[in-house]
Amino acid sequence: MIEDLRKSETWRVFRIQSELVEGFENLFELGPAVTIFGSSRLGEDSFYYYQAVKVAKMLSEAGFSVITGGGPGVMEAANKGAKMGKSRSVGLNIHLPHEQVPNEYQDLTISFRYFFVRKLMFIKYAMAFVIFPGGFGTMDELFEALTLVQTGKIESFPIILFGREYWQGLIDWMKSTLVSNGTIGREDFALFHIVDEPHEVCELLKEHYRVFGGPVPIGECQNSK
Repeated sequence: MIEDLRKSETWRVFRIQSELVEGFENLFELGPAVTIFGSSRLGEDSFYYYQAVKVAKMLSEAGFSVITGGGPGVMEAANKGAKMGKSRSVGLNIHLPHEQVPNEYQDLTISFRYFFVRKLMFIKYAMAFVIFPGGFGTMDELFEALTLVQTGKIESFPIILFGREYWQGLIDWMKSTLVSNGTIGREDFALFHIVDEPHEVCELLKEHYRVFGGPVPIGECQNSK
């Protein structure tokens, strides 16, 4: 009887509930935070790994905790940069068939079985998204955030793409195909920004919360070396 219940869809609801509770309890008092996304495949020899370290350190020094997916690549770089600053470094890891291992640069690690619960935590506890080059998972987070803001399901918040060279082809395609076919409007391009320098990330955050209000940490954006 108990074994049958554990294999049922009803039992899965309790697993989901436990992940929600764990996430809420651990992140409730996190304070102002920024979520950084990016590829797990870009290692220490990557330009974007280096830039993610700089961005995360700058945000951490300015008073933002940094949240990542907890894995290798850009996620590791962002957690590493956050640890070099003064704010918390958070990793929201996911159980995958190939066993994603949490990187070593985390003050707080939470592991999830369900992508949608993890994605809720990314959105709920972040004041902004910074999205470095990445693959399907990164694209998924980007377009979900854009959809939620576009449809008014969440309040507008900064969605920042880092690396114009990487993202420009996608933006050009959106303009030539999506806009021309009427599936999005030109005004939707105001939902996100593209930057090439770490300090631009901080300046966009300051400007957004100067205009729209919000609990911005007290701190200046200093260029990280």
